[in-house]
Amino acid sequence: MHLNPTRRQVLQFLSACGVSLALPAMTARAAARRRDERPKSLITLWMNGGMSQLETWDPHPGTKSGGEVRDIATTNKDVRISELLPQMAEQLHSCMLIRSLTSKEGDHERGAAFVKTGYRPEPTLKYPTLGAIAAHELPNSELEIPQYVTLAPDRIVPEGGYLGNQFDAFRVFQPGMGLSNLKSYVSPERQADRLQGLNVVSRQFEQRRQFGAKRTLHQNTLDRALEMMSSEQLKAFELDSETSGVKAAYGDTSFGRGCLVARRLVEVGVRSIEVTLPGFDTHVANHSGHVTNCKILDPAIATLIQELRDRELLDSTIVLCISEFGRTPGINPAAGRDHWPNWFSCMIAGGGFRENTVIGSTPTDVFEGKKADGKLILPAEPVLVPELYATIMATMGIDFRKEILTPIGRPIRFADALPSAYLLKNP
Repeated sequence: MHLNPTRRQVLQFLSACGVSLALPAMTARAAARRRDERPKSLITLWMNGGMSQLETWDPHPGTKSGGEVRDIATTNKDVRISELLPQMAEQLHSCMLIRSLTSKEGDHERGAAFVKTGYRPEPTLKYPTLGAIAAHELPNSELEIPQYVTLAPDRIVPEGGYLGNQFDAFRVFQPGMGLSNLKSYVSPERQADRLQGLNVVSRQFEQRRQFGAKRTLHQNTLDRALEMMSSEQLKAFELDSETSGVKAAYGDTSFGRGCLVARRLVEVGVRSIEVTLPGFDTHVANHSGHVTNCKILDPAIATLIQELRDRELLDSTIVLCISEFGRTPGINPAAGRDHWPNWFSCMIAGGGFRENTVIGSTPTDVFEGKKADGKLILPAEPVLVPELYATIMATMGIDFRKEILTPIGRPIRFADALPSAYLLKNP
């Protein structure tokens, strides 16, 4: 769906979001409520490698394509999910499942680029990820640590694309272990002397290479690093103040600690956080691979949602669990599932999205995924990735229609689709 909205379409969407275009006098209470409204944050839980929808959010037990997994009841009485996610089954009333995401990118790198940005990759332009756009458009002036953080990142690191390298995600490879290289090992006096000497060199470099110096982001990076080194907000990356019970609930894993750090980063006002769980490229032994990974995923994501709710942060935080594509309905000779972008699933909680809801459905007993004449079988109520991201942007208060002039002079919008009011809590 390409973004050419008519005035009527925009008005309909804004109306569905509860936004009035009239300008009546605001009451003092309404004005205070608007001032005090917490800006929204985005936590993306990235299932790297292509998580199987059939072993997680969209099981089809007892069918040829269903494999070994069974389904279990959830707190949404009409929806059943994989037995591998028992704790999430207790949280499903707070979530929306989309079972009909669709993409045309079945390669890991291209698929990840598309699902992280909402644009299919091309050689002439690098697009910013959704998290980078949120950090760019919703800056927190009180934040002394990065606006965009990736925890336990894998090979493909979220980037700022045409917005600039300053909107690349700040990488934390071992979440919950604090940050390295942020404490000076010399006295304050020696540190001041070193910085003064560095300042002399930097000024000389900038005088001789005025435009090149700005492109390196050297001074910007230095200033941000010095501010960060002395910030109390660095404690958000540490878990010493958390109880052993809370840490155990998330799980003693890199991903579990990452989800706990993500909650702490939201509390200090970080706009975008991504936490990666690798290991979903299950071309071999798909079922056992998902058994292993779901033991890590299930407690971490369920505890994250519960804690955000308990701390009254869920309404202002979007939790998105997604991967670059799904896995085939068919099971290959190695007991694995292969790449399948044609329909796959994601989970969304909080942030104004509908709760206790399932969007879309997939065929119940399809093994090859195609009809007898070779045509692809499509899911019911398909949802396009750009459509989902336009909705997330609009929900966060980002102008999805905003046009940016890229470094090569090309005008481009943040989203290549219209948002869907159907995905929101009050359509």
